[in-house]
Amino acid sequence: MSKISCVIVDDEPMARAVLTSFVAKIPNLELVKSCKNAMEAFEVANQQKIDIFFLDINMPETSGLSLAKLIHQKSKIIFTTAYREYAVDGFNLQAVDYLLKPISFDRFLQAIQKCFEGGSFIENKIKVAEPTLKNDFIFVRSDRKMVKINFNEIRYVESLSDYIKIHFADKTITTRETIGNIETKLPTKNFLRIHRSYIVNLRKMNSYTNEFVEIGKNVIPISRTYKENVLKKLTEIS
Repeated sequence: MSKISCVIVDDEPMARAVLTSFVAKIPNLELVKSCKNAMEAFEVANQQKIDIFFLDINMPETSGLSLAKLIHQKSKIIFTTAYREYAVDGFNLQAVDYLLKPISFDRFLQAIQKCFEGGSFIENKIKVAEPTLKNDFIFVRSDRKMVKINFNEIRYVESLSDYIKIHFADKTITTRETIGNIETKLPTKNFLRIHRSYIVNLRKMNSYTNEFVEIGKNVIPISRTYKENVLKKLTEIS
C-alpha cells in the first residue's frame, strides 16, 4: 500500500510538534520533512512530489500564501494558522482546507480526507492507527532526578518559556520542557490547552466561564486564540 507523503511548514516548534504527532497516528501518512520556513519546504517540493503540504500562513520572510502559489498545482494545500482573516486568501488559492489553531486530531483527519473526496483513496489508504494501551504516567527530570508524574494527579501545567511548572494539589514540580512537548505526551481525553501558557486537567475543573477556568483556588485564563476550541470542548463534556 503506497504512502501519502506530506510536509509540515511552520516557524513555531510547538505547532510542528503537534502536527508531527498527528501524522504519526496515521500509518499511511509519511512525513517527508518538518520545515521551519517556506524556503526549506520549497527545496523539498523541487526534489520530489509531495501529496500534502500543511502550511502556516504568517511566517517571517516568505509567507505560506506565497509558497502555496508556487506549489499548489503539484500538491494539496492545507493551511494551518491562528488567524481567521487569511481564510479568504487561502481558499482563493484553492486550498483543500483551512485549519484554525489550536487544531484537534479529528479536524486534522477531516482535512486529510477532504484531499481525496470523490474516490476510494480514503477507505483504501487513510487508516488511523489502532488505539494502544499507554501508561497513565510519565517521568520528567527535576532536581537532578527523574520524577514520576501520574496524569490523574495533575491539576494544570504552566509554561515559563523553556520550563514548565506541573501543579498538583499539594506540590509543584518544575522541569526543563516546553509546553508544546508536554502537550503531546498528555492524554487528549482529559487535558486541554486553553492558553499558550496553560494546559488544564478537565477532571480537576470546578467551574468555567467564557474567560477562565477554575481549579481549586486557581483561576486560569482562556486566551482568545484558544477560546473557540476550548468552549466547544467544554460544552461537549458539560
